[in-house]
Amino acid sequence: MGAALALAERGRGRTAPNPSVGCVIVRDGIVVGRGGTRPGGRPHAEAMALGQAGEKSPGATAYVTLEPCAHCSERGPACADLLVAAGVARVVAAQRDVDPRTNGIGMARLEAAGIATTVGVRAAEAARSMAGFLTRRRLGRPHVTLKLALSLDGAVALADGRSQWLTGAEARAHAHLERSRHETILVGRGTGEADSPSLDVRLSGLEARSPVRVLLSTRPHPSHPAAPRKGEGEWLAIASPHDIATLPGDHLLVEGGAKAAAAFLAADLVDRLLLYRAPVIVGGGRTLPDIGLADLADAHGRWRLVDSAALGADRVEVYERG
Repeated sequence: MGAALALAERGRGRTAPNPSVGCVIVRDGIVVGRGGTRPGGRPHAEAMALGQAGEKSPGATAYVTLEPCAHCSERGPACADLLVAAGVARVVAAQRDVDPRTNGIGMARLEAAGIATTVGVRAAEAARSMAGFLTRRRLGRPHVTLKLALSLDGAVALADGRSQWLTGAEARAHAHLERSRHETILVGRGTGEADSPSLDVRLSGLEARSPVRVLLSTRPHPSHPAAPRKGEGEWLAIASPHDIATLPGDHLLVEGGAKAAAAFLAADLVDRLLLYRAPVIVGGGRTLPDIGLADLADAHGRWRLVDSAALGADRVEVYERG
């Protein structure tokens, strides 16, 4: 299942409206097929893995991060049917599918065909890898990650607003990797006008995975927050954090600035915090504006640390809703 989860992670931010799923097929203790959901959502992971396994599929065990789909569509057959036809002996799924067309039906179809099934192996990790898909289905909006670069004393910028570069090269490279895993990336108008950011992915081999740029602005239909630069394309715009349901894809990265960050926190629309801490003291720097917190007691238990790592001299911490 760990290998299947790793395959699913590779497709995060590229498979909407379908979830990014991983599948590994094992026979006699040997991996005979691997697959992940392809960009655009098809083919599904099971179809990719079965295609690789071929004649080694009968009697094998399929490990998949999400219950195999039970519904056919114009884009492809139901994965539950593919697994039955391939003759696998067992299917191990991390999570049931929340899609009502499949929820429980996929596993029942496998069991009716005499295939042994197990559900719930490393379910929490699978839910994390499919957070965008699950959030869109449950809440009707993309999963929101808020990225903040902070000094040790909590500043996001100098007093005059300058923030380049608070963190070092390793942290900035990690932030670009995060960009590649999101379909959309958002900044506020103030940041857009001050920095005219490109918001693209500048990592070798991942340039094509730059997200769609979004501007948080009350001004109607801006095409660019500053002077348009040739070849950069148009920007999408929303007037309020509550408008994110209209954005494409299942993953939104809120990258700047302080007012935009505060607006999303105040609206309680942040699902994941990505904090980059630099070992510097700013003193008198800019911090986040008011987010409407009335009592410190209301802040405790809100966030849960799920990961942290050193990035050169800096450190990244990842928090999820508590």
